[in-house]
Amino acid sequence: MINSSLPLICFRLWFFVAQYAIFEPTKNMLIDFLALVVGLVVLVYAADWFVEGASSIARNFGVSPLLIGLTIVGLGTSAPEILVSSLASFQGNPGLAVGNAIGSNIANMGLILGVTALIVPLAFHSGLLKRELPVLMLISIGCYVLALDGLSVFDGVLMLLSLVVFLFWLVRSAMSERKNDILAQEVEAEVPETMPNNKAWIFFVVGLFGLLISSKALVWAAVNIAHTMGVSDLVIGLTIVALGTSLPELAASIGSVLKGEDDLAVGNVIGSNVYNLLAVFSLPALIAPGPVDATVISRDFPVLLVFTGVLFILGVGLSKAGKINRLEGGGLLAAYLFYQWTIYQSVI
Repeated sequence: MINSSLPLICFRLWFFVAQYAIFEPTKNMLIDFLALVVGLVVLVYAADWFVEGASSIARNFGVSPLLIGLTIVGLGTSAPEILVSSLASFQGNPGLAVGNAIGSNIANMGLILGVTALIVPLAFHSGLLKRELPVLMLISIGCYVLALDGLSVFDGVLMLLSLVVFLFWLVRSAMSERKNDILAQEVEAEVPETMPNNKAWIFFVVGLFGLLISSKALVWAAVNIAHTMGVSDLVIGLTIVALGTSLPELAASIGSVLKGEDDLAVGNVIGSNVYNLLAVFSLPALIAPGPVDATVISRDFPVLLVFTGVLFILGVGLSKAGKINRLEGGGLLAAYLFYQWTIYQSVI
């Protein structure tokens, strides 16, 4: 978890930028980039406060730490993507929402797992983790098929129902194997410690408020930057916004492997990818249904499927004890950087 003390200077910058974002929209690029950076910083802190508060409230009501880790913490770490995509869709920028969901997943597998494996090679020990990998592959293919003819409200409802089914399966599997599966034990151990109920509610409310305001500032800034640079909001979502909202997962994964929790590092990425597809990608379908950009169908979603397929092969396909060594981690990172360079070339 990130340190919960937020510097006073960050609060001042946050409120200064929020005033511009809400009341005085401007095309000034300096303000736009400042809003983007401050929005991302506050988004990370707010998500952490929100998760800590919600987790403590649940623990105070006697909810199992494992159940909290699999649901509240898992969904809470995707709260930045969920809020950003919701606001973008409501404001008529579904491209930003779609780009955020797909770009975050690509960043999770290429950047986060690539960098993490370069630092410490990853080994998959958990049987639960290896069962999650083919499920992620099926979900990725299913979402791609749904996107081929555009996103409808029915598609969004189907994705949300699939999320409920996935969470039910995951919780049931983890509960039945909690004493034997290393991933279940690591998830349970990582749940934030409990705090007094009054303090927990303050964390929860302040975190939620921070998520809402910083998401507003971030979406506003991202759309302004896209318009000023003459690129689509999809491109900004695939690059800057996706990278920024994925940074907490990068820090969490590096922290996990340094503590010897390889399965938790990979499990965080897989869980985040599932939530991004079924919770985040469903939002433009529910709020602003319509056709999906042709570039997403021909370039970005296929890249996502290739990364997911490679992760599946590394995890369960080629060896009984799945692993990602430094060479393979370097390959994932190089592929991610090449993908970003391809996007850059397409807009210059």
